[in-house]
Amino acid sequence: MNNIGTYPEHVAIIMDGNGRWARERGLERTEGHKEGIKSVDEAIKSAIEFNVKTLVLYAFSTENWKRPKSEIAVLMSYLSRYLDEELERLKSEDIKFTAIGRLNDLSKDIIKKIERNMEETKKNSRLHLVLALSYGGRNEIIDAVKGISSDVVQGKVVPAEIDDSFFKKYLYCPDMHDPDLLIRTSGEMRISNFLLWQISYSELYVTDAYWPDFRKEHFRAACETYKARERRFGK
Repeated sequence: MNNIGTYPEHVAIIMDGNGRWARERGLERTEGHKEGIKSVDEAIKSAIEFNVKTLVLYAFSTENWKRPKSEIAVLMSYLSRYLDEELERLKSEDIKFTAIGRLNDLSKDIIKKIERNMEETKKNSRLHLVLALSYGGRNEIIDAVKGISSDVVQGKVVPAEIDDSFFKKYLYCPDMHDPDLLIRTSGEMRISNFLLWQISYSELYVTDAYWPDFRKEHFRAACETYKARERRFGK
């Protein structure tokens, strides 16, 4: 596949650096998370402008539950408010919303809001916005293996049928295409347990900008870098 000269259709972002952004300004970590919400808005606007079809944002990992309870409480309050405030925008701008991860780890109130937003935007098609919440790549693979194992035991699946495409059916969002481009902010050179199955052949782009500073010019730079690369998929 010769992609040179084209922008990515599917972009995934590891949103990193909120805490360091706040610390360098003498602020509480939660202020970094609050400012980071503005960058989510910027990323969505940029994705639409550059004709990206799917945008996946790593919002809260399973490892994040190890943070102080006070910080988690603030993050969950931000999430709850975001789900309420963004619903009308999602509908008016034709954005489909999906959440992936071990969603049962979240509060019942937040789960209801996620289900509401997914239901009310399921027919939208301009952009597919996916939030990874209580998400871990290893957990997603483990959960898929559990699902397949259960179906094998029940006689629904013959092991010989299992291949890449079959396995994908058991992932959190089986209809989602693999990311063309994975962006990580804050300059860290790791993938932090994000979409381990899906990013096998994704192009990687790391920017030194902290997530609260991430704006359209950073999104454009990542897309332009992708545009200049040739994807060979091991060929």
